[in-house]
Amino acid sequence: MAERKIRVGAGEVSREITVQQDDQDAKAWGLDAKLSVVGTEVPRVDGHVKASGSAKYPSDIQRPRMAFAKAVRSPHAHAVVKNVDVDRAKGMPGVLEARVLGRGRVTFPGAPVAVVCAETPAQLDDALAAVVVEYEIQPHVVETADALADDSPRVDPKRVNRGDAQGRPAGDPDAALAAAAVKIDATYVTHVQTHVALEPHGSVAEFDAEGRLTLWVSTQATAGCRKEAAQVAGIPEAQVRVLMDHMGGGFGCKFGLDLCDRLAIELAKSTTRPVRYVNDRREEHLTGGYRPDSIQKLTIGGAKDGTLTVLVGECFGTSGNGTGGPGAANQVLYDIPNRRVVQSGVSTFTAIGRAFRAPGHPQGVFALEGMVDEFAHAAGLDPLEVRRMNDRHPVRRLEWPIGARRIAWARDRRKVPGSDPGPVKRGVGCAGGVWYNAGGGAWRVNVDVRRDGSVTVSNGAQDIGTGTRTVLAVLVAEELGIAPSRVTVRMGDSTLPDGPGSGGSTTAPSLGPAAREAGVRAREGITAAVAKEWGVTEPGEIRFEGGKIRGPAGKETTFEAACSVLPEQGLSVSGTRRPNFDGFHGQCAGVQFAQVAVDVETGVVRVERVVAVHDAGRIIDRLTARSQVNGGVIQGISFALFEEKRLDRATGDMVNPTYDTYRIAGMADCPVIEVEFLEMDNGINNAGMMGLGEPATVPTAAAVANAVFNATGARVRELPMTPARVLSALAAHGGTKEGARR
Repeated sequence: MAERKIRVGAGEVSREITVQQDDQDAKAWGLDAKLSVVGTEVPRVDGHVKASGSAKYPSDIQRPRMAFAKAVRSPHAHAVVKNVDVDRAKGMPGVLEARVLGRGRVTFPGAPVAVVCAETPAQLDDALAAVVVEYEIQPHVVETADALADDSPRVDPKRVNRGDAQGRPAGDPDAALAAAAVKIDATYVTHVQTHVALEPHGSVAEFDAEGRLTLWVSTQATAGCRKEAAQVAGIPEAQVRVLMDHMGGGFGCKFGLDLCDRLAIELAKSTTRPVRYVNDRREEHLTGGYRPDSIQKLTIGGAKDGTLTVLVGECFGTSGNGTGGPGAANQVLYDIPNRRVVQSGVSTFTAIGRAFRAPGHPQGVFALEGMVDEFAHAAGLDPLEVRRMNDRHPVRRLEWPIGARRIAWARDRRKVPGSDPGPVKRGVGCAGGVWYNAGGGAWRVNVDVRRDGSVTVSNGAQDIGTGTRTVLAVLVAEELGIAPSRVTVRMGDSTLPDGPGSGGSTTAPSLGPAAREAGVRAREGITAAVAKEWGVTEPGEIRFEGGKIRGPAGKETTFEAACSVLPEQGLSVSGTRRPNFDGFHGQCAGVQFAQVAVDVETGVVRVERVVAVHDAGRIIDRLTARSQVNGGVIQGISFALFEEKRLDRATGDMVNPTYDTYRIAGMADCPVIEVEFLEMDNGINNAGMMGLGEPATVPTAAAVANAVFNATGARVRELPMTPARVLSALAAHGGTKEGARR
């Protein structure tokens, strides 16, 4: 081990630290590092294949003799399956297999009861229609509020639907609440948001003559899927290959195998044919996962000067048949010394929720930042100043003034909310965010350099659309002094070195340091070969710059020519992800400011502009990073204004399970998004980098909601902020059409 001093942090909060590094690890860059490729704007290395349509997704795979499978799913939220008759389907043309998946009790719409496999999609549809299922419908509840009643139908007959309350109190909340000069009581509600990945869950499974399985699957975890697929197939992991060159979105719902993937494997084995099972959009909405809803009943209190002293409350939310709940992160931003917020999961007769981009944070921050806004208004204070007073995060404290200047907070914030003349009211709002994404794990990245100068970087993890391929290419290109476009990155193949599941904003900071170390090892190998060729005794005299290799006495050659002196087989090296250093901070911060226009006659909210200020340690590729923030903001706006899984209380079925009826933000709904990164180096790893997928979506909905209040004077405490809910809030506030025209 060796010690190295580096400067980390940002601006006025930067400092020098000492890191302990393995002798084999690439030396940590630090804030003062002079780099040529890292930190620039590099187009996606896979952009051309996606833009041209030549990128292959699992749902694009076609194999000779491929068959098609689909499950017969329960239309009922709660029923006893009395009988399933697949005999007629078995005798239909092209049907390869039809079997019952289970009798007994079903507890959510979309629960599988049978599966059919046929030679063509048309034959499959006919056979599915021929399956007869006899149900005995039972009582159900699908809404969290309904399921809280002690006498409500139970998902698990052995216990009530409401789970045990969880929470860690701090300080003396009762005394602080009694002493608070300003107190706000409010209930904030968020509804279920489904992932709506463009590509649904699905697989193509194929066994070869030796019994080896190849699985093309839309997944965020190739290594995890390989292990599960081996168990389903009953074969060793070494005989399973999982492939996923590209995927059409996951957002947290595609860790592990889904039912469709398991059935594809089972049917491929029993029919000895490749089998494709890709969810249709209805199946995906019903069973593919979702962000749990939340009911957050909170009280916040503090002093008249804006100091927050207490936060108490209770929260509920459903993860369907699962035991999880809202996990609402409504205590994460501010230094509130006295807290008691308890949370309970609520079981309902719906499918199980799953992780969704920054689990718990968008709904929790929506409530917390709404409460802080309400507190500031009641105290007669600027809500931005209240945040700055109570925020102790060293990076976010730098970000608040940056965002305020960009949005022109002092000029454009309505001192009297709703004071604009006419029916269209404008206002601005802000909110903060946080995430935890330093990365880790002893992952390995390979770099191969051939004698023609071609460079290949390899790891089996997935680029789920976040730009990981480009980040790895940039890091290796930096070390070799070449353009990232000259680096080929192979990912999404379980025959390559295992990588982490792609989620939690950890993929890039888990693999990036290993890629950088592999780049250093490759540079050392090329240096050694060139030094031998040139008769240079000190390898340190050889430099890699701008695609050239330069040495003493004016010696110079191209990167390709340098590679030509490598051994016949070229050069193959590896880099390993080392343990994290005790760097600057283990979190990413962020603040966002939104400007909205609200038509108080129709209730329509339009987000016109968002300023997003974020940090993610050292930014490796600014273009990719900005793309991540843009995507997070758009998804946050969609959560704030449009997305809601609507269930029929009488039947339990979803009434909007299509793109036509489940509203998501489209191009016409996207505002001007201005992204600014706080320049810093985190010091956590040799590249000083962190992830950025989650943080960008955390504060958006809260900032938009606060802007709606500033525009109208009406507080909308329920997401999505549909026109009907906005009009209801205006009516409660006294905002009539006649008053709006004044």
